[in-house]
Amino acid sequence: MEVVSESYPDPTQFDPKSDYYDPKSTKEKPRWVVVDVKFVEKFPRLVELSELRVEPGLEKMLVNRRGQRLSIMPVTPEEWKIVEKMAKRKG
Repeated sequence: MEVVSESYPDPTQFDPKSDYYDPKSTKEKPRWVVVDVKFVEKFPRLVELSELRVEPGLEKMLVNRRGQRLSIMPVTPEEWKIVEKMAKRKG
């Protein structure tokens, strides 16, 4: 996928009927943000977190740091090239 917008407050955090409602969020101080994305390409396979942790060149990737949550986080262009190659090779 490709990110196609700047981040903005997730509107579901303000809706008491939403599964994602967060009573601690306010419009002045939102706790959750979202971005809009568009489909670019489907990889032949998923790349497991365990694979990312042992792949040369990804030692400094944020998702590999202990205590990091799997979420949207920055990936450098160099890291992305490695992940893309991993997804296209047989597991």
